[in-house]
Amino acid sequence: MTDQSVVARRREQRRERQAAAAIQSITQPINRLPVYELVDEAALHQIHNASLTILEEIGIDFYDEEALAILAAHGAVVKESTVFLDRKLIERSVRSAPAQFTQLARTPERSVQIGGNHVTFAPVYGPPYVYDLARGRREATLTDFENFVKLTYLSPYLHHSGGTVVEPTDLPTHTRHLDMLYSHLRYSDKPFMGSVTSGPNAQDSVRMAELVFGAETIRQQPALLSLINISSPRRLDDRMLAALKVYAKARQAMIITPFILSGAMAPAAVGGTLAQLNAEALAGISLAQMIEPGTPVVYGAFQTNVDLQSGAPVFGSPESQIALIVSAQLARMHGLPFRSGGMFTSSKIADAQGAYESVQVMLPAILARVNFVLHAAGWLEGGLTAGYEKFVLDCELLGMYHKFLQGLDLSSEGLAMESIRSVPPGGHHLGTDHTLRNFRTAFYRASLFDYNSAEQWQAEGSQDAQQRAHTYYQKLLQEYVPPPLDPAVDRALREFMAQRKSAIQPEF
Repeated sequence: MTDQSVVARRREQRRERQAAAAIQSITQPINRLPVYELVDEAALHQIHNASLTILEEIGIDFYDEEALAILAAHGAVVKESTVFLDRKLIERSVRSAPAQFTQLARTPERSVQIGGNHVTFAPVYGPPYVYDLARGRREATLTDFENFVKLTYLSPYLHHSGGTVVEPTDLPTHTRHLDMLYSHLRYSDKPFMGSVTSGPNAQDSVRMAELVFGAETIRQQPALLSLINISSPRRLDDRMLAALKVYAKARQAMIITPFILSGAMAPAAVGGTLAQLNAEALAGISLAQMIEPGTPVVYGAFQTNVDLQSGAPVFGSPESQIALIVSAQLARMHGLPFRSGGMFTSSKIADAQGAYESVQVMLPAILARVNFVLHAAGWLEGGLTAGYEKFVLDCELLGMYHKFLQGLDLSSEGLAMESIRSVPPGGHHLGTDHTLRNFRTAFYRASLFDYNSAEQWQAEGSQDAQQRAHTYYQKLLQEYVPPPLDPAVDRALREFMAQRKSAIQPEF
């Protein structure tokens, strides 16, 4: 190795250490931007009144006898599995939910605030397949699950470990939730999500959280945030209701989210979709509050439309952006934290379509002040696939959004008058004291994006963003070091998992 290459390598190592130090200082962002609102108060109440008509006159189905009994005991009208809730009952129930709450993390400094102006980014959720440049598209395994948990832990721009980051298809379906929960606790110290595939699985999630945090502690502040999907149109199924009951009784936080494709599960009209979405979300939130008043809940919205010519879901559509922004307004009207957005795309790889569609959803999520963004990294193929390269490229965009969320700095350092005074007409600011103080932090620099000349890019192999991302994610996994976990806690978790795996009977 030549002297010049040694010097260059030392400079690169110094830059890496400095960048790592800067990254460690990044915390959960606060949205300092003016909130974007699409409709006025009269239009918002028009949508809400339509929702109340759905709840009072058309009804929502609940496929669980205990849930029906709870609803009836609180004044709802129950006819077989269909429930009718009047507006006063809805208002009284929703009012008991907190406007903001803290979700605990294993390392206290990583706990997140959910609600208000706080923003939480979490990774993709649920794909049964994974993709990378070397191996292509394949079924996800536990190793892939662990890899994505590690990559999430390593990213300063993801504040939450997520839940079913991918579906580990190499594990038995009846016990895989235990391995997923353990992976979140072993390979990360960020907040995580519980299992919602059944009531017993949700109970396992609560028990494992209790082993780590303490049963009394998590009753005061939740250690779990779990995704309760409403099966649109207008029904909550038995599995989701079983999980909802467990989490509400344990005072664990839930994201109550209608899963709606306009034109299929809701009308081919955004206004009607919003009325239905609002009704469904309020019904689920009300039940949670009836079970345990004050249970932390997040008003969720997962909406896009289908292509009415092919029937396929469309991501990044203008209609979905309108629905996202107005749903955020509805959540604020109810005084609740809001979940929506994500790096959604129908693309199968991290190509131009994937980038365009993802940004088309994420930018409205930022402008509408979404509090919890699930699927913020890694989403491909309409949610069927988690992409390794897409994941780290999405994190570059999240870094940009962190900077954007800070808004405009008009402090003395932000106005930089000293630098302006020191530079003569026709001079430059490259060597001023102000520039030297701020050159590492003044502007966001994406490490996976190419800012070099065409000649240098060609000399270095003409790599595109996907190729750079492929090398980068592998480097991250090679250098990964797990956060410390108390050996006694680890042993208790393993013993619990072993006991439950021997007790749980497979479903046929």
